[in-house]
Amino acid sequence: MTRTPYCYSRKAARFTHDLRDQIMVGDLAPGASLPSTVHLKERFDASNATVQKALQLLKDEQLVIGRAGASVTVREHRQRTVRPASYMAPAGSGEPYRWLTEAARNGSRAHSTLLEVAEAVPPADVAEALRLPKSGTAVLRRQLLTMDDEPVELVASYYPLDIAHGTAMTEPRKIPGGTPTLLAELGYPPRLSVDRVSARVPTQEQYQALRLPGGLPVLRTLRVVHSDDERPIEATVMVKAGHLYELQYEFRTE
Repeated sequence: MTRTPYCYSRKAARFTHDLRDQIMVGDLAPGASLPSTVHLKERFDASNATVQKALQLLKDEQLVIGRAGASVTVREHRQRTVRPASYMAPAGSGEPYRWLTEAARNGSRAHSTLLEVAEAVPPADVAEALRLPKSGTAVLRRQLLTMDDEPVELVASYYPLDIAHGTAMTEPRKIPGGTPTLLAELGYPPRLSVDRVSARVPTQEQYQALRLPGGLPVLRTLRVVHSDDERPIEATVMVKAGHLYELQYEFRTE
């Protein structure tokens, strides 16, 4: 069955945005109770039905928990902070992919499911990043990442054919340590990674695979990894639910 977004009144959506922002910035902390229905009705000049629709949207977004006869409270793990720099270095020999070890370090159970391995024509921005000719193809490895049994990210990684052919990247199986480790072993160590992050309206595939509520945007990251001589060796499109994640980048100034 095809999932379609829920429809909420414009008024319910408007004050849901206010409550969502309070949760995201921490003004409504994990475990805190949301204001009562009476208070919300007065604050937003809304009907009881509108308040209930708004609260249901926040529940669908997994930001709050509500049970019959109890107040609605903010979930303990309402948002995850992702530090892209922590995933960049290749894993050591025999070690799992760094995304998995970082998740475990933060107390989460992470798993990756390989959805597809194929030779494919990448999106235009990926093709440009890999310096492919018009209609050129690359090796595609597509995965769904889950955390604590919930889908959290769709990942589509593309590799130049001359690097990937004849290697485990073309095989429908997981690679020990992930492709960064294999690329380093092949003589293409990662030297520079460039991220381009944008907010997008989710596609139907993204909406269903990530079990997205309502019409919230997704975070789309195009990451291009360069090796020696600034050669692009990997271009990856990562899509996350926009309301559940924030990206943390750290810069040191001299």
